[in-house]
Amino acid sequence: MQLLSKAQSVLIIGAGIFGVTASLELNKRGYTVTLADPGPLPHPDAASNDMNKFVRMDYGHDEFYISLMEEAFKGWYGWNARWRRPVYHETGGLFMVHDRMEPGGFEYESYVRLQKRGYSLERLTPDLIKEYLPGVLYGRYKDGYYNRKAGWAEAGELLTLLVEDAKVSGVDVTPGVKITELSDNGNYAPRALTEDGEEIRADYVIVAAGVWTPLLVPELKELMWATGQPVFYLKSAVDAGFLSPHHPATWLADISKTGWYGFPALPDGTVKISNHGPGRRMRPDDPREITEGDEKNLTHFLSENIPVLADAPVIKTRLCPYADTWDADFYIDRVPGRPGLIVATGGSGHAFKFAPVLGSLIADVLENKPNPYLHRFAWREKGEAGIEEERSREIE
Repeated sequence: MQLLSKAQSVLIIGAGIFGVTASLELNKRGYTVTLADPGPLPHPDAASNDMNKFVRMDYGHDEFYISLMEEAFKGWYGWNARWRRPVYHETGGLFMVHDRMEPGGFEYESYVRLQKRGYSLERLTPDLIKEYLPGVLYGRYKDGYYNRKAGWAEAGELLTLLVEDAKVSGVDVTPGVKITELSDNGNYAPRALTEDGEEIRADYVIVAAGVWTPLLVPELKELMWATGQPVFYLKSAVDAGFLSPHHPATWLADISKTGWYGFPALPDGTVKISNHGPGRRMRPDDPREITEGDEKNLTHFLSENIPVLADAPVIKTRLCPYADTWDADFYIDRVPGRPGLIVATGGSGHAFKFAPVLGSLIADVLENKPNPYLHRFAWREKGEAGIEEERSREIE
């Protein structure tokens, strides 16, 4: 049996964006931290491990997330200043709609609330859309707005840097360790049992295992599930006019209705296009395979909206595993009735952008510190009133 050394020891299960940021923050606060993951790191199947991820503060009428993202942006800028080159690229974001923005819609409500908070947004016309995104079919999108305070992060690179920071700072990073069971020992913290039969004890156990979390914390089984979302990587000719060299923006194509969004072409011509929609239910260990139907949906979208990419070869695909919760809010809280056990999970496809603040949220739960944002992520049962939902996406 392995017993972690100090009285205030923490075992974190899962080294995705929740787990690694928690390990850094708790280590900074003086805890002895072990970060365990079946690895390698970054884990190739982790939702947070990808070429790039959208970073935005646009959340419809939900000013809670707008405010939280304002805090997160401070952290993104701090990380860029700290490392030798930026991992967050503020290219701006195009929020396009097919007809007109209307009250109640994701884009309209985002536009109104961000303006009230003092942000300078540019209202779009078909001509401006064509200027910002030359490859789009002219007139396909008639309205929307451009927000300069948006962009994309190098997701896999960020995870790599954070894991290295954790190692250097003294976190015991242990890839190749698969936790298969948690058991309670009276009123003491849970004990973790590894696949190899080793037992690990700590004062606190934080389960940040993404879609695998309900396997270890069955109390979440009716509150959270795995949803697969298709991701495509295309090879575009850089000179094809897909993006203006002056305005390489990330873009959302009437996302609350279509789910489609994409990124600027990388220097080698790789373009990532993804869907942020209902997706399809899956088991955590199901093969991460794109279906023929997914490919047809992409082809149809491109031919109808961005024909310059319709014939671009697909060089790679991925099924991104969302850890979906019933209300699309995260679960960052103690598990009721299980002393010392904390969950940090339920990203629902929109957690990564908050990476700079996740660690402090999780650490504040562990320390029972007041935090103005934690009420939204507190343990709750399905159907509780007063819960918003992530307005850019249709969910079940």
